[in-house]
Amino acid sequence: MIPTPEIDVAVEDERWDTVVPDLEAFVIRAVSAGLAIAPDAPRDAVEVSILLTTDAAVQALNKTWRGKDKPTNVLSFPSPPQPPHVGMARPLGDVVLAYDTMLRESAEQSKPLSHHLAHLLVHGTLHLLGQDHETGDADAEAMEALEVAALGTLGVPDPYAD
Repeated sequence: MIPTPEIDVAVEDERWDTVVPDLEAFVIRAVSAGLAIAPDAPRDAVEVSILLTTDAAVQALNKTWRGKDKPTNVLSFPSPPQPPHVGMARPLGDVVLAYDTMLRESAEQSKPLSHHLAHLLVHGTLHLLGQDHETGDADAEAMEALEVAALGTLGVPDPYAD
């Protein structure tokens, strides 16, 4: 039996609380769906940290860590490999989401905010597991297929469908 992941949710901007009822439970379900669907899903106890913040905070992180001085919808920071510690979950990494970018994209794509949030959470989680969409078309297609499958378990339609 695979241990239940520890998913820590921090909300730095109160506007996030208006996106869905019971925000923390929603985040935990979406991250868990991403963890469960990946071909390299962890079989040990893992911990994932989610930060729901502002565009300004994400822009600062994006500039510092990626050299891009602009906000983006989601950033993922995988933890370096660590030896197991008995009785402790292994840190998998951090996922950071920008409220204003997510809100704008949801409106531009005519998608419910909750669906876009679920998609970004699954997307960021898959990055923590080593999935990458920027290394080539085949990798992008594989990652998109995983996202669609994970979102399907949450009742969210294919975000790539027209």
